[in-house]
Amino acid sequence: MAFHEVRLPARLAFGSTGGVERRTEIVTLGSGFERRSTPWAEGRRRYLIGANLRSLDDMAALTAFFEARRGRLYGFRFRDFADFKSCAPGASTSAVDQVLGQGDGVRTGFALSKRYGEDDNAADRRIAKPVEGTVRVAVDGIERPGDAFAVDYATGLITLDEAPPVGSVVTAGFEFDTPVRFDTDRIEVTLESFGAGRMAAAPLIEVRVQA
Repeated sequence: MAFHEVRLPARLAFGSTGGVERRTEIVTLGSGFERRSTPWAEGRRRYLIGANLRSLDDMAALTAFFEARRGRLYGFRFRDFADFKSCAPGASTSAVDQVLGQGDGVRTGFALSKRYGEDDNAADRRIAKPVEGTVRVAVDGIERPGDAFAVDYATGLITLDEAPPVGSVVTAGFEFDTPVRFDTDRIEVTLESFGAGRMAAAPLIEVRVQA
């Protein structure tokens, strides 16, 4: 996948709007009942950025970032300030925030993920773009030192230096970015006064990352 490991500058994202979308296919039967299904295992995030920018310098910076990504061609990292931690946005991450799996005495690799919901209907989201230096890992509640595991920051895979014991619970805490791309090949800027202007909102859409 064409992706640049660079994050959109935070100041260019302030005032952004967005959230998660799902795809649900609904068939209404002759009896009036519905049959509902989804082809998506995970939700997909969409955002609108740039509409609150007024400084020509900031608009020039966003235009330069857009040009460097070649419009929709290359993906990049985006910090969703409403959802960028393994815990609640206002809390501090810990090594036991999210369950990654159970040890079997052989397996050393685990994929970072985040769970939404508390019961059997909870949804799991794979985290492919953790923030460097923020990943913490624990086995059965005991945190592993940073040199006891490796993190692939391009895919969200962690590799422990030794396989966790059979039945042990592997957990992690982290900050993460959302992999996105521009969902337009056009940026529009209106000059309103000397040194100030207005930019049309630029849409972003989450992209899937291969493990």
